[in-house]
Amino acid sequence: MKLSKPVWAYLIGLVIFFGALFVPENQLIMRNGLFFAAVLLAGYHVTLEGLTDTVEKTKEQKRFIPNIHILMCLAALGSMIIGSFEEAALLILIFAGADFLEEYAENKSRKEITSLLKMAPVEAQRINYDGKMEIVAVSDLSVGDHLQVLNGAQVPTDGTITKGSASINEASISGESIPREKQTGDEVFGGTINGNSTFEMVVTKNSSDTVFAKIIQMVETAQETPTKTATIIQKIEPVYVKTVLLLLPFVLLAGPFLFGWTWEMSFYRMIGFLVAASPCALAASAVPATLSSISNLARNGVLFKGGAYLANLSQLKAIAFDKTGTLTQGEPAVTDSFFDQTIDRKELINVIVALEKQSNHPLAKAIVAGFKPTEKLNGLDCENKIGQGLSASYQGHEYSIGKSENFNQISDSYKIRYKKWSEQGKTVVYLGIDGKVVGAVALMDLPKETAKSAIQYFNHHGVKTVMITGDSKITGQAVAGNLAIEEVVTNVMPDQKVEVIDQLHQEDREVAMVGDGVNDAPALVNADIGVAMGSGTDVAIDVADVVLVKNDLSRLTFAHYLSGKMNWIVIENIIFSLSVVVLLLLLNVLQITNIGWGVALHEGSTLIVTFNSLRLLLVRRPQT
Repeated sequence: MKLSKPVWAYLIGLVIFFGALFVPENQLIMRNGLFFAAVLLAGYHVTLEGLTDTVEKTKEQKRFIPNIHILMCLAALGSMIIGSFEEAALLILIFAGADFLEEYAENKSRKEITSLLKMAPVEAQRINYDGKMEIVAVSDLSVGDHLQVLNGAQVPTDGTITKGSASINEASISGESIPREKQTGDEVFGGTINGNSTFEMVVTKNSSDTVFAKIIQMVETAQETPTKTATIIQKIEPVYVKTVLLLLPFVLLAGPFLFGWTWEMSFYRMIGFLVAASPCALAASAVPATLSSISNLARNGVLFKGGAYLANLSQLKAIAFDKTGTLTQGEPAVTDSFFDQTIDRKELINVIVALEKQSNHPLAKAIVAGFKPTEKLNGLDCENKIGQGLSASYQGHEYSIGKSENFNQISDSYKIRYKKWSEQGKTVVYLGIDGKVVGAVALMDLPKETAKSAIQYFNHHGVKTVMITGDSKITGQAVAGNLAIEEVVTNVMPDQKVEVIDQLHQEDREVAMVGDGVNDAPALVNADIGVAMGSGTDVAIDVADVVLVKNDLSRLTFAHYLSGKMNWIVIENIIFSLSVVVLLLLLNVLQITNIGWGVALHEGSTLIVTFNSLRLLLVRRPQT
C-alpha cells in the first residue's frame, strides 16, 4: 500500500516521539527538542488542513468559521508554552492519528466506487463505414456507432446486438454471477464481460448516460451527501469552537479570582480546558458511520443518492409497492392446466405450442415456455383473430386457443375451474377442437421469490405494507393475499398513485414507494424515499432516491436493517463523545487530571468512535 507524504511524516514523528521517551530527563533541551520535532512532523498536515479550511470557509461565508483543528493546535501550542512538550506531542500524535484513521474510514468506504471506476471500459473497437476496425476511446463514441466486441472483452457501452450472440457476465450491473444469454436484438450494458463469442452491436446511449455510468454517479453523489445528523454536527462545530475560544479568557481569570489558583496553575488548567472541550469525537460521530454504511450497501447492490435517505429509511411508517415488475416477475407464467381424458394430450400440446410460437403475445410466450412438445410441427397455417385468439387446421380438425366466448361447447367442469382460477387472479384460456373446449390453462404474473419474505419483514417491523396496481380488484387482492400485504389499492392510474402516497402521508410520517416504470415516477418523487428497481425505466431510476441494482427486495430489507444499526451507532458515538467531554471538564476543574491524561482520554475517544463506525463495513447481508 502506497503511503502519502503526511502519513510518512507522521510515522517518522511517531518514531521520534518514542525515541525521546528514552532520553534522560536531565537532558531536557534534547528531550524537548525531539518532542517538538515530533509535533512538527506529525502535526503539520492537520495544522495546515485546519488553517486552510478555516480561511476558505471564512472567505466563503464572510464571517469567522473555525474548525476543531484550530482548538487542537492551540492546545498543543499552549502545552509547549508551559513546558509540557511531551503532552503536546502526545496530543498531536493522537489527534493526527485519529484524523488519518477517519480518512482511512472514508477511503475504505469509497472502495466500491474505486472498484467501479477501474471496471469502467475505456476503449472500443468501432466498425467504420468502410468496414475497417478502429480502436477509439469510449468517450468518443456516439449513438448509432457500430462496434465489434471480441470474446472475453468488456462491452464498451450500452447498446443492442446487431449480429451474433453472446453469453454475458452482468455481475458488474446486476450482481448476478450466472452469465446471461443474449441474441440479436437484445440489450447489452457497458462494463459487462463478453463470453466466448464475438458479436456486433450498435450504440444506443452516450457514455455518460449508460447504466454503469449512472451507478457510479449515484454512489459518488451518495458519498458526498451527508446525513441530517452529520449536517447538524457540521453546523454546530464552528459555533462550538467559537464558544470555547471566547470562554478561554474567562477560564484563565476564574482561576486566580474564584479558585485562588496561581496564574501558572490557571494557565495550565485553561490549556486542560482547551484539550477537554475539543469535540473531535463528536465531529467523527456520523460521517464515518454513514460512509461505511453506503459502501456496504453499494457492495450489496443498493445505491443511495444521499446519506439522509439512508438515515431516514429506518424511520419508515409505510411502504407502497407497485405490483408488476416489483412484487411480481413482470410476465405471466403457466400455473395450472386441465385436459379431457378422451383426447390425445400430447398431440394437443404439440399443436398448441406450434400455434403459440407464431404469436408475440405475452400469454403465448408463457404457454410455449410452460409446455414441452413431443413433436415439432412445422408449416401450420395459423390464423390470428385479434381479440379472439389463434386457430389452425391440422389433420382434418380445427384447433383453437382463446377466450371463453369463442367456444360453443363448454362443459360445467371447465366453467367451475374458470371461476375458481379467475377468483385467484389468474388469466384463463381455453383450448378447443372443432369448437369444443378440451383443455384449459391458467396463467399469472407470479410473485418474486424475495417479495414474500420482504413483506413479512416490513410487517414484522411495524411498517405498513401497501400494494398499488392498475389491475382489477380480483387480481390485486389475489396477489396481495398471497404476499400477506396489509392494504391493496386497485384500478389505479399513474396520477392516482400520487393520491395514494399523499393519503399515506396524512396517516403516517415517513412513506416509501417502490416501483420500476414510468407510471411510478410521480409517486416515487412524492414519497419521502423513492426506491427504483434496477431493471426499471430510466425515468424511474432518475427520480428515485434509492436503486436496487439487482431486482431483489431482500436487499431493501437489508438496507432498512443497516439504516437502523447505523443510526444507533451514531447515537452511541454522540453520547459517548459528549460524556467524555463533560467528564474531562469536571476532572480539569477538580484538578484531578493533567493534560497528558486529558489528551489520552479525549483523543482516545475519537479513535473508539471511528472504530465503532467501521463496524458497519462488516455487517453481512443474510443470504436468501
